[in-house]
Amino acid sequence: MIVVTGATGNTGRPLVRALAVAGERVTATSRNIAEANVPEGVEFRQADLADAESLRPVFDGADALFLHDGGASAHTLNVSDILDVAKAGGVERVVLLSSLGVATRPESASHGVRGLSIEGAVRESGLDWTILRPGNFDSNTYAWAASVRADRTVAAPFADIGLPAIDPGDIAEVAAAALREDGHAGQIYDLTGPAPVTPREQAEAIGAALGETVRFVEQTLEQARAQMLSFMPADVVETTLAILGAPTPAERRVSPDVEKVLGRAPRTYADWARTNVAAFR
Repeated sequence: MIVVTGATGNTGRPLVRALAVAGERVTATSRNIAEANVPEGVEFRQADLADAESLRPVFDGADALFLHDGGASAHTLNVSDILDVAKAGGVERVVLLSSLGVATRPESASHGVRGLSIEGAVRESGLDWTILRPGNFDSNTYAWAASVRADRTVAAPFADIGLPAIDPGDIAEVAAAALREDGHAGQIYDLTGPAPVTPREQAEAIGAALGETVRFVEQTLEQARAQMLSFMPADVVETTLAILGAPTPAERRVSPDVEKVLGRAPRTYADWARTNVAAFR
């Protein structure tokens, strides 16, 4: 059995689907998961990563684990305790969803310091481990959905600075391969899309998917900061703005790892926009 934590998230949802389609027995878990969140026949259990003991019945009888890094709540996790409970339940293989920022922003409390601590716990767990380090997610642009629906407008900073954003579905497929196949133990995969794409180009791709013009408005740094502070912690905001506005060469790099694992190129942002256009209608 494979346990998927963060099963209602942008990566967890397609991962659960991919594993179920492949015929795997899956238990999907998150704090507020419900039957409507999983495919028919997939077991689900509510549990909180911040409470390792709540995961004990989830892990019972499992042999593999997809571990979400906790995102903005990473500081609340005791990953060593989670992995101890997982091992007690029978888990032998763990695939960690980490972040490219662990390598590119090691001095950042939100991306590097916490991420390195989580990765260290996984490496020292005694389990067969694989670490996934995606960069910018295509699905981050769901933040634009309300303004696109309301008046066909996107407002974002750094209009013409591109990053190789990745489709969460591709992350999920790499995770499924690492969970199901041998040969991935001890590997760290940097996961990106096939080419850098700018916010202006993303807005154009959404417009193309809609068959309508989507107007792009470039925000100032202060406008972007104020908006992001309404839903993100300050340290996460500052590191995120630094990545978006002044990406390092490593953050601009297109990684070969998706193709290496899946045998195909990663999907483009335009592919993602066409698949998810309903969110912007």
